[in-house]
Amino acid sequence: MRFSGKCAVVTGAASGIGRAATLLFAREGATVYAADIDLAGAQAVADEAGAKVHAAACDVCDVAQIKALMDRAGTEQGGIDFLFNNAGAGGDRAPIDEIEPEGWDRTFDLLMRSVAFGIRYAAPHMKGRQGAAVVNTSSIAAIGPGYSPTAYAVAKAGVLHLTKCAATDLAQYGIRVNAVQPGFINTNIFTASVEMPSQLVAPAKAMIHEMSSNAQPVARAGMPDDIANAVAFLCSDEASFMTGTSLIVDGGITVGPRHSWDPAAPGMFDALTAMVESAGAEGAAVGDGK
Repeated sequence: MRFSGKCAVVTGAASGIGRAATLLFAREGATVYAADIDLAGAQAVADEAGAKVHAAACDVCDVAQIKALMDRAGTEQGGIDFLFNNAGAGGDRAPIDEIEPEGWDRTFDLLMRSVAFGIRYAAPHMKGRQGAAVVNTSSIAAIGPGYSPTAYAVAKAGVLHLTKCAATDLAQYGIRVNAVQPGFINTNIFTASVEMPSQLVAPAKAMIHEMSSNAQPVARAGMPDDIANAVAFLCSDEASFMTGTSLIVDGGITVGPRHSWDPAAPGMFDALTAMVESAGAEGAAVGDGK
């Protein structure tokens, strides 16, 4: 019961990582405001968790709704102890030479501006709260290309820098600010980003589960609880000496190229060695022929 008597606000709480974090906060004693544009989904999570969770409708692209959410939680609970800025989606998938301004702005409103104004409007309710903490969802896409579309990657990189800047701004009030960087987590974000028909979602998620299990050193798919556990740690007293940083929770996919951890995948030096050995064998064969 690490969070007994505490108040947490979670955005994007109706499914995936947000749902897992909401349930974990509630299990450990917090009163949680589960916010999502999908109010019915948020209510389902609240019904599952019990009286500790309050569903709230919030479109995080609407700053007025973000403010209303934070004011509601802060007023009803006497303050906010934890904020998990988690709401998001895949954003515009066009490459940089094709993306339109509207798609770029829409992606940044959802993934970047929402985080900034989540912090902005939660902070007044967090000042003076012992152990107050903000956690922002970034991504492994923030540290290199190839993991996501361009606009998503750049927005998530912005979330990392915003995390550092907010940590310095809010340190004087005792509010810690950190980020979590998920790898490939088995949620709806992949299927939703390509507007997949409902009948294909389950098979697609099974395929993603299988593929991600083979894409990283940890030979299993990442699950929402993996990220929720990291978020809970960052909010807990165990992380009280951490601010302005991030936790990468990715099964090791960013440790290096596949040959660095998979013995079956030849690397550059293996290929060169094989080339030299092959050339030597051929030379020996020619010599024998003479």
